[in-house]
Amino acid sequence: MRKIALPSSGETVSQHFGHAPQFVVFSVENNHIKDKNILKNPGHRPGFLPKFLNEHGIDTVISGGMGQKAVDIFEANGINVICGALGDVEKIVVDYLADNLTTDQNACDH
Repeated sequence: MRKIALPSSGETVSQHFGHAPQFVVFSVENNHIKDKNILKNPGHRPGFLPKFLNEHGIDTVISGGMGQKAVDIFEANGINVICGALGDVEKIVVDYLADNLTTDQNACDH
């Protein structure tokens, strides 16, 4: 089973990964959502969140924006990163699973 996490404010993907109040985690099997849970963001500290999400079995992170250093740390922890997502978290995951996800510019790519 795969796990996809999206930083969010309510049901909308956050444009700034580390500052989101929570992560919506979707458990996916055979490209279908099986479960949806919320993980509270334990706090933004350099290098912490990639390890934290890895320990929760996350294999993919979809975000509005994320700094390159964070992307590198996630990838070093075996987590795939997609930036530039906009809108409703569940729709984003459905589109991603259907290979239909459209992304915009990484909101944190300064």
